[in-house]
Amino acid sequence: MNVICLQDEAFYTLIEQVIERLREKQPTAQSKWISGEEAMRMLRITSKTTLQKLRDEGKIRFSQPEKKIILYDVESIQAYLDHHAKSTF
Repeated sequence: MNVICLQDEAFYTLIEQVIERLREKQPTAQSKWISGEEAMRMLRITSKTTLQKLRDEGKIRFSQPEKKIILYDVESIQAYLDHHAKSTF
């Protein structure tokens, strides 16, 4: 039997990574509107500027219920990704 010792910080980092992977793999019922962070994760982008550009150019739908709250339509993001998908040969 092998014993692995981890420092507290490394242990909690590992646990957080495991939880994140489980969330990604687990099918969950998504709501129609998602946050900017979730939209960026779906689009696999890291820049808020790129997300704003997609929004400003009308490529993805959004709602702004309050001045600092911007929500993104999951279906329009999926349609954007499908539109840019390339067919196999």
